[in-house]
Amino acid sequence: MTQPPAAAPAHRLVPTPAGRTHLVEQGTGPLVLLVHGFPESWYSWRRQLPALAAAGYRAVAVDVRGYGRSSRPAQAEAYRMTELVEDNAAVVHALGEESAVVVGHDWGANIAANSALLRPDVFRAVGLLSVPYAPRGGPRPSEVFAGMAGGAEEFYVSYFQEPGRAEAEIEPDVRGWLAGFYAAFSADTMPAPGEPDPHFVARGGRLRDRFPAPGQRPGWLGEDELDVYAAEFERTGLSGALARYRNMDRDWADLEPYDGAPIPQPSLFVGGALDASTTWLADAIEAYPKTLPGLVASHVLDGAGHWIQQERSDEVNRLLLDWLAALP
Repeated sequence: MTQPPAAAPAHRLVPTPAGRTHLVEQGTGPLVLLVHGFPESWYSWRRQLPALAAAGYRAVAVDVRGYGRSSRPAQAEAYRMTELVEDNAAVVHALGEESAVVVGHDWGANIAANSALLRPDVFRAVGLLSVPYAPRGGPRPSEVFAGMAGGAEEFYVSYFQEPGRAEAEIEPDVRGWLAGFYAAFSADTMPAPGEPDPHFVARGGRLRDRFPAPGQRPGWLGEDELDVYAAEFERTGLSGALARYRNMDRDWADLEPYDGAPIPQPSLFVGGALDASTTWLADAIEAYPKTLPGLVASHVLDGAGHWIQQERSDEVNRLLLDWLAALP
């Protein structure tokens, strides 16, 4: 039976351990919680909300704590993974639901995976976009990232982990920096093979020194869309968003009881073939039979970059809907 047209998206604030979480919801039916990555907001799901609603789902996209209109605690440790998981669970309950499917992109994929891992009582299935699930384990993350760069370069995660450093680069020109960052990891504007890698920073340099030339815009990002992202970060600053990187060692300690743990719920992975998150973590994808024993489908889209649900929205929507329809 054809679904009636979905109502327009509605904005809400709900109480969570963060203080309050801003969300945008559209449609009625089984709850699908959408969790964004860095440096984005609920708006990164603008092309999924109406598609999910039209298919008979209650689609809800949150601003993760530290972003947009959600609360921004001052202490860096307030952004540890366990806190973000509890925010997600609180959103589900604040919406009057007992359970939900959770879908995340980029850092949101990590948050979604850990939500399913730590709160299987709430999250009955998990979809991961761009960043594969890799169970907690191995050395301390800061040590791993420090070893990924040579003497003349520094890995971007290490760069982001130093309080105030990335803010000093980004905040004087938020709109220009975001445009360059999005372009650097989009399929149609990313640097060609052999050009300097924007995942690394030259010692004493800036991340933006390796972005594509100013004015290059990926096809998925219109001027009005860039304005939305820029306005949010110009208002909030970047410290809340960057705090996620600054808690990776805390997460590693907090999640020790889950070392090597699989996620048994039904799952989905969709990545881009041109995305370093997919290629560098190819071993994690190969390990899915053990780490995601409930995996329903895994897709790597040819010619796609990192911002996959925006770059390839129609294809991602179809894959999400096919997966959701197959869930028990």
